[in-house]
Amino acid sequence: MDSIKILTEDIGETRKITLNRPEKRNSLDEEMITGLTEAFINYSSDDKVKSILLTGSGGNFCSGLYLDYLQKISEYDILQNKEDSRKFKELLLSIYNCSKPVIAMIDGYALAGGCGIASACDYIVTGRKAQLGYTEVKIGFIPAIVMIFLLKRVSETHAKDLLISSKFITGEEAYKIGFANYCTESDELEGFTMNLCSEINRLPSSSVSLTKEMFRNVTSMSFESALEYAVNMNAITRMTQECKHGVMNFLSKNKK
Repeated sequence: MDSIKILTEDIGETRKITLNRPEKRNSLDEEMITGLTEAFINYSSDDKVKSILLTGSGGNFCSGLYLDYLQKISEYDILQNKEDSRKFKELLLSIYNCSKPVIAMIDGYALAGGCGIASACDYIVTGRKAQLGYTEVKIGFIPAIVMIFLLKRVSETHAKDLLISSKFITGEEAYKIGFANYCTESDELEGFTMNLCSEINRLPSSSVSLTKEMFRNVTSMSFESALEYAVNMNAITRMTQECKHGVMNFLSKNKK
């Protein structure tokens, strides 16, 4: 991407995306939301990429919407607000629907929409002392779009506690309630996360992608429909070259 607000780097088969407004705690504006959405859509079909790492520069992940952007949208009419909200929804969907595993690496602050972006990722790795929170209610707003993704990660009990109180929790607390997958000391965060990416990159891309697809679809199906869908997905997976190759390798090892 051309914007210096968003940096990209290839580390082996991992595409690293860095939100790059350290002086503003990597807060979001319209350009960044559009750029991130386009990036995740494009990388989803990039055969050279097996995982995507999303992080922030300057010791923070993302503090939500930039103040100037908040001022601008506060003057929108209802139609402008719906369109702007739809753009943020599309960003979160581009992350959630990405065919590649997306890993959020969080240190420092991950607040409001920034915390929402993390919740749409497949994995969240936090520093132990990171500060996470949904602060929308404090300013008379509501965490409407991010709530849908948060409820996919934690129970309603924990979601209500976070969203209504607008309290901050540490990375360690985020791990304990199931919001974060892993929690490390800050000085170990990048090494741990890169090792996780490397482990994911060694997995067959087709089975990873199809497993992600199932997660997107089964929750909206009835029990019987989900099982029939699973039967079809099993059949499709068995036809992939990666599956055939994997089964042959497994059988050959166990015959020795």
